[in-house]
Amino acid sequence: MQLNGIHHVTAVTAQIGRNVDFYTRLLGLRLVKKSVNQDDTSAYHLFYADKLGSPGTDMTFFDWPRAGVDRRGTDSIVATAFRVNGRAALDYWIERLDAHNVRHHGLEQLAGRDILRFEDFEGQRLMLVDDEGAPYEGELWDGSEVPVDFALRGFYAAMLSIPTVEYIEPILTQLLNFHEVGRHAHPDGAEVIVYDMAGGGPGRELWVVEEPDLSQAFSGAGSVHHVAFRVANEAEQSYWRQRIAASRLPVSKIIDRYYFQSIYFRISNGILFEIATDGPGFTADEDLETLGERLALPPFLEPRRAQIEAGLKPIRVTA
Repeated sequence: MQLNGIHHVTAVTAQIGRNVDFYTRLLGLRLVKKSVNQDDTSAYHLFYADKLGSPGTDMTFFDWPRAGVDRRGTDSIVATAFRVNGRAALDYWIERLDAHNVRHHGLEQLAGRDILRFEDFEGQRLMLVDDEGAPYEGELWDGSEVPVDFALRGFYAAMLSIPTVEYIEPILTQLLNFHEVGRHAHPDGAEVIVYDMAGGGPGRELWVVEEPDLSQAFSGAGSVHHVAFRVANEAEQSYWRQRIAASRLPVSKIIDRYYFQSIYFRISNGILFEIATDGPGFTADEDLETLGERLALPPFLEPRRAQIEAGLKPIRVTA
């Protein structure tokens, strides 16, 4: 059995208003769900995605205003790569980032593809990758100022930094059924090991950089909290939970997040993985036309709505 690609990437912000502005106005993603961290209801949990909130397009954020600044290092998830269609899209994004004073690295190449690396206002490391017109499962958001032809089309890959590949390589290949498909030079000089799942391609790659000389990363604002991988349904998720448990890696019980079901496990001290089901999806409690416009709570939190809302500060979008 195969994991079906990246489901979502969850990161940390300390400035939720600026975060909304950056990911919706500047990057042109749709805010498809405004909810709370189900394990910490004092914090917003926002989901940005395509028009439908399709699995494989969700960049999500925990709002932790007291979070310190991310301390970069190894044993961490260090970059999130989105896909765009063609060189013209990358040229558009270079001009758009310049116009909004977002620093970037210009056009580069990685694993044989044109890429554009940049960071958000908190140092969240992002990348756009030319997917050369590969098929796209979702529906692009047409409600932003970014032309649909140049819109972000979900994820291409996630990048990990590890001290040594020796320990996690068996987890990736023998346990999770990833396949090493190539080694390429990173623009900064390191070697990138490319692993694929479900045949590889956009949304189905994990990039690993071995960096033994770096210190341990410390998570904070601007860091990635975890990356989640897709399964079709509960039966597939149960299979993976049993498989991971049998490997002696600690794994959570199946947790009902209402919009999907999840299991969590660490492949190292600093790298947290999730496996999430594709459904039921974000229209479980909101109409497609009004996704993300109100505070959405799963049924088990609904009786506490007044208390939860009282503990949240209104989101003031600021550029």
